[in-house]
Amino acid sequence: MKLSARNQLKGKIVAVTKGQTTAHVQIDIGGGVIVTSSITNEAVDDLGLAVGDAAVAVIKASDVMVAK
Repeated sequence: MKLSARNQLKGKIVAVTKGQTTAHVQIDIGGGVIVTSSITNEAVDDLGLAVGDAAVAVIKASDVMVAK
């Protein structure tokens, strides 16, 4: 699948935590960095996401905020 998003971070799923409607999926992208995504439980099921799976965090945002 081709995507227009240029920020694609490959890694491995280290946790999938489902809530009532939304799940948090944690992806280890290396170097001790974990990216966490909030997606629907339905998306987790449709994609068949599980701990240990290879996955790609695709980041497409119109705003990036920086704080110090």
